[in-house]
Amino acid sequence: MKNKNLKIYLSFFILLIILVVVLLWDLSTGNAKVPFNELLKFIFPWEKSSDEYYVLIREFRFSRVAMAFIAGTALSVSGLLMQTIFRNPLAGPYVLGISSGAGLGVALVVLGTGFLSFSLSSITIIFSAIIGSAAVLLIILAISMRMRDTVSILIIGILLSGVIGSIISILQYYAADINVKSYVIWTMGSLSSVSFTDIKLIFPIILLFSFAAFILSKKLNLLLPGESFAITMGVNLKVIRIFTFIIVSILTGVVTAFCGPLGFIGIAVPHIARWLFNSSNHFLIIPASFIIGGIVMLFSDILTHVFVSQGIIPVNAITAIIGAPVVVWIVVKNKRVIV
Repeated sequence: MKNKNLKIYLSFFILLIILVVVLLWDLSTGNAKVPFNELLKFIFPWEKSSDEYYVLIREFRFSRVAMAFIAGTALSVSGLLMQTIFRNPLAGPYVLGISSGAGLGVALVVLGTGFLSFSLSSITIIFSAIIGSAAVLLIILAISMRMRDTVSILIIGILLSGVIGSIISILQYYAADINVKSYVIWTMGSLSSVSFTDIKLIFPIILLFSFAAFILSKKLNLLLPGESFAITMGVNLKVIRIFTFIIVSILTGVVTAFCGPLGFIGIAVPHIARWLFNSSNHFLIIPASFIIGGIVMLFSDILTHVFVSQGIIPVNAITAIIGAPVVVWIVVKNKRVIV
């Protein structure tokens, strides 16, 4: 037991070291490279850094990197909760249409009203995305209570995404050209559209609801053997579903509002965490998914810059390339999912 605990502590320590390294790497990456000594001066201001690097990091790089970490952690925790509640290894905000619901909420605001200033309308954007994701999640939850077949639930999630996409297409048809252009760019996924003020609003929300998910770990563990076992152990399934519903809606909605729909992170990362720790214990897997999600998203952000000399590749393209092989591995490993 002592050796097992030591291995767990060591694994978390290594993950934290990797997180710090990738975070610093991401801060230094972009069209203008930031020397490592300037990064240290910014983080540990025992010596004043040069004004140009300080402004570059403070006003541009820090917000982008912080948003990458926040997006990775929130989507990974959301995906883990959904996989547990639905008992489906392919459940995730993107596949089941939760991200699409959040996108519809944003589309109604952006395309319907032209309310495009994220810095001035952060609250409006956040609430519209949360309401959209909550509406889709509520539909999926209602269906899952009547239908236990995982494939059917996945198909319904895909169909919902298709219907939502059609509604958004209609909104785009009637919207002003500039609003359509802004929305299309938003759908590609971007970590650069947030300000330092936005980060101060978003980070406490993500941290609070991620911690709320961790508090539910004991109840979630009791769901692993099955709902019948959980009921015999005194778990109120309705209450657990409601709390999970709220947490996933807020985590997914907030991230999607600012970054666009980011695919595959929510599906892939929980499985990577389970594989690394060889466990499904939520007391381990929730913090592990939190850290690994941050690492994967930061690394994805790095890749958006390293392959081009000017500009950036849409982060959605990178997350798909990283996450898709993991999803294929999940499907092959769980053949019953595609029966």
